[in-house]
Amino acid sequence: MTETTVGIGGAAESTDMVLNIGPQHPSTHGVLRLRITLDGERITSAEPIVGYMHRGAEKLFEVRDYRQILVLANRHDWLSAFSNELGVVLAVERMLGMEVPPRAVWTRTLLAELNRALNHLMFLGSYPLELGAITPVFHAFREREELQAVLEEVSGGRMHYMFNRVGGLKDDLPAGWLGRVRSAVAEVRSRMDVYDRLVIGNEIFRGRTRGVGVLSPEAVHAYGVSGPIARASGVDFDLRRDEPYLAYGELQDVLEVVTREEGDCLARFECLLGQTWNALELADACLDRLAELPPGPINQRLPKVLKAPEGHTYAWTENPLGLNGYYLVSKGEKTPYRLKLRSASFNNVQVLAQLLPGTLVADMVSILGSLFFVVGDIDK
Repeated sequence: MTETTVGIGGAAESTDMVLNIGPQHPSTHGVLRLRITLDGERITSAEPIVGYMHRGAEKLFEVRDYRQILVLANRHDWLSAFSNELGVVLAVERMLGMEVPPRAVWTRTLLAELNRALNHLMFLGSYPLELGAITPVFHAFREREELQAVLEEVSGGRMHYMFNRVGGLKDDLPAGWLGRVRSAVAEVRSRMDVYDRLVIGNEIFRGRTRGVGVLSPEAVHAYGVSGPIARASGVDFDLRRDEPYLAYGELQDVLEVVTREEGDCLARFECLLGQTWNALELADACLDRLAELPPGPINQRLPKVLKAPEGHTYAWTENPLGLNGYYLVSKGEKTPYRLKLRSASFNNVQVLAQLLPGTLVADMVSILGSLFFVVGDIDK
């Protein structure tokens, strides 16, 4: 992999080879380009080059009112659409000093955890696929369909749900829907052990991931890495526990923050799997609470023209891929003066510049895939 030239006196001199990985579209992740420098088969430097999917979402936010923003906000991480919407409505509701009906709070929490499981199942199937194992992705899509069906029934959308509204949710729940969700969650849970047996128990998978791409806690803090990637390196932080929002403050006995100390590719996969199990448990707990709640509204009545008062606020949520934050600045108009998006994948993928040097090029795909990013979430 190294270019060789003949120098003065006939001595052989070698120069490092610069290799572009991408830009191509590797299915679920999006269009990313990596420029890596190789010395033989070892990577000496790496630079993630982003921007191929940039849509200027933050500037588009500024010319749309608070209802219209949702259609843009749920698209940057297309695997976490419901969670993306939450940050916007929480920020606007905080500016308005608005109380959301209890049924809306608990339903939002339920839908956020179903969305978390959907997101994680995609990576639980696609990551082994990137390493050459095709079978897990078929299991993942079967389980995703179970959850996708109930989310589609309640919202009308398969990927971009558009179900959140400032003050609550778009519509009340269909008759019998909670029972169908409980059945779907039970079905998925009954088959989740396949990932322990088929993937984590596979010696080839363990050989390709154990001890590979070790991310230190210091690098996590330096780059602002968050989510399951940070927790796999022993950084025990989860907004649902540490700064509860929605109904998470009442779910502390069910919520489990899954962590590992190793910080390698295998630990990141194990954290993702553990979080999927816990998301299903949290969904069951939300279903129990919703069954006990008395009938009531699921949203607040809003004025025809919704204006946030002058001021600023920051709302962040524990999205499936990490911390997702919205900094909202209002001048009292129906559109935000500024709405800054802090997406999880942007910070998470920057750490490749530190993570890849010193590793073999054969391990690059293992490391890259284990960061569980969506490029739309990077580029915005």
